[in-house]
Amino acid sequence: MVEGISESALLALAKEAALLGGREIMDVYQNDFDVVHKEDNSPLTIADQRANRVIEEHLKTTEIPILSEEGIHLDYDTRKKWEYLWIVDPLDGTKEFIKRNGEFTVNIALVKNGLPILGVIYVPVKNWMYFGNSKGSFKEINNEVIKLPFSVAHRPYTAVGSRSHPSKETADFFDQLKKEKGEVNVVSMGSSLKICLVAEGTADVYPRFAPTMEWDTAAGHAIAKFAGRTFKDVNTQQEMVYNREQLRNNWFIVE
Repeated sequence: MVEGISESALLALAKEAALLGGREIMDVYQNDFDVVHKEDNSPLTIADQRANRVIEEHLKTTEIPILSEEGIHLDYDTRKKWEYLWIVDPLDGTKEFIKRNGEFTVNIALVKNGLPILGVIYVPVKNWMYFGNSKGSFKEINNEVIKLPFSVAHRPYTAVGSRSHPSKETADFFDQLKKEKGEVNVVSMGSSLKICLVAEGTADVYPRFAPTMEWDTAAGHAIAKFAGRTFKDVNTQQEMVYNREQLRNNWFIVE
């Protein structure tokens, strides 16, 4: 692991950072807040910024570089030299946050040589914590820790799709599934919770045929991976890799 820091200590630090970020988010969520738009027209709130600040302050104690949606993005010539990096989305699902539907998360991943080795996803409204590393993936609810995946008996084949970013290609994928599987339950969900549904076993597949960024997926990728799922880049037909020159992901399938 990182020199002088154990895997378990890094996981504990990431979980604590996610909790701190979640507190900042909920403080804003329970009051009125303004929404501005970034250059790419994606929404931004003070909750994104406050969560990012406390998460980065916490993770910086490891001296591992940080790539965060709301942080400073260094050029690839600098980033490509990093063996390890944190990849952070302090508030994944800002559109869901604005709608106040609870389907938003804090995402923190640790990546080594392009592959996620640790992931934490915190769901502030539910106080759920998903996390995964080489010891497996787990869901923590009210201090009860459940190993993933857990069995869900007698359910139809289930696919999950984006609530705020549907696409024709995704609809076509679902139509093809129905031809192959017969009964297919399609669930719409916001943020990285979609990946968590596959990781925990309540869904079978999550196709994403619309834009995402590295910070949207790295933490969920780790959790899915260590729950025994696959996270496949549709273009390369290989496991998704991170800290690329282009931070926008290719389409992918989690199953």
